Amino acid sequence: MKGRNILLVNPWIYDFAAYDMWAKPLGLLCLGALLERNGCEVAFIDCLKTPHPFMKDKAPKILPGGHGKFYRRIIERPTRLGDIRRRYSRYGISIEAFKHDLARMKRPDAVLVTSLMTYWYPGVIEAIRCIREVFADVPIILGGVYATLCTEHARRFSGADHVIAGEGELKLLHLLEELWGDPPEFIPDMNDLDSLPYPCFDLIDEPRYVCIQTSKGCPFRCTYCASHYLSPTVRRRDPVKVADEITWWNISIGVRDFAFYDDALLHRPEGFALPMMREIISRNLGVRFHCPNGLHIRPITKEVACAMKQSGFATIRLGLETSDPVRQKETGGKVTNEDFLHAMENLVSAGFDAGDIGVYILCGLPSQRAQEVLDAVALVKQAGARPMITEYSPIPHTKDWEEAVQLSCYPIADDPIFHNNTLLACRWEGLTYEMYQEIKQAARYK
Repeated sequence: MKGRNILLVNPWIYDFAAYDMWAKPLGLLCLGALLERNGCEVAFIDCLKTPHPFMKDKAPKILPGGHGKFYRRIIERPTRLGDIRRRYSRYGISIEAFKHDLARMKRPDAVLVTSLMTYWYPGVIEAIRCIREVFADVPIILGGVYATLCTEHARRFSGADHVIAGEGELKLLHLLEELWGDPPEFIPDMNDLDSLPYPCFDLIDEPRYVCIQTSKGCPFRCTYCASHYLSPTVRRRDPVKVADEITWWNISIGVRDFAFYDDALLHRPEGFALPMMREIISRNLGVRFHCPNGLHIRPITKEVACAMKQSGFATIRLGLETSDPVRQKETGGKVTNEDFLHAMENLVSAGFDAGDIGVYILCGLPSQRAQEVLDAVALVKQAGARPMITEYSPIPHTKDWEEAVQLSCYPIADDPIFHNNTLLACRWEGLTYEMYQEIKQAARYK
């Protein structure tokens, strides 16, 4: 594989709304680093790049923590979403800017395209179409969340030559060996995540933040989440080696902001999170940590909360999801209302401002009533935190999927476009659009 040229592409987001909450294609950058380790020359084009020198539009505002808005161009929404009276947009750089970037690239031996939300696949298709115009006979390989959860749809409609489902490191190396007849020199041990090289964030021009993943998989089996399907086994890195990576990025490229991409960062904190935070504290790096994925609430003891504050946690997001005790048990049993109130008490005692803590609340679960969501909003406000309504998206390979297929007013099993959370695909007389608007109004934080 040595000397081969690889192009990584992060496609656009096509949606009714999108925001850069520390969003970088971490899996794609990890694959790029693995290929670099095997002697490949790797280049990267990010269709979500902000700012972009080719763009004439005013660059979106970037906040001090590194997050902010994307470029946005209103486009015609898919005909199958014609009943949604909202503006549909392409988020990211212009198609012309993308083609400009492609034209400047050395001809690759393969192009790797990633994917995230299942219903963002129109951006994947458009990116692959543009790539094909410039590099007609170069193999295009698609991976990521959409490719894993909707594999057959991706194979039929994406335009990619190859679709990799699931964790891609070993599958990609095997595929490239088949294509080129050239075996890899380095094969990582996927049971030892620290055997993987650091993701190639150095390919990003002036990165504002770096994404960190300290584990793969999730110990919980929430009925609405596909984490266990995307990564079936739970593996954790060494906490000191994670601190080493954070130190490396902080010193080598001057990044101060880091976003954790873990599904259960604080699970069993004495075995990982506490040792990692103590190591960060001892190094006095002056970094800031952001948790857009949401943190598991139950482990936030006084000790953990104090370590979070001292080590630099700045953006706290908690995954409450619902305050209904019955649904809490039925959906996985990972948290109770008492756990939430104790965690809030501990975080405030450690020095966090309650008003800066965002709490995710799911809205639109199968058979969920509006009052259940309103009750969760009231509980979060009672604790002084910010309710953050997260509209439910039906996800294949989850426990809730079959019920969602039966209850949804859309053919969600036929086309991933109907997984879009804006649709409230499982709305019914107990939770209508009008009720949803009342919920959003009630969740406003003053």
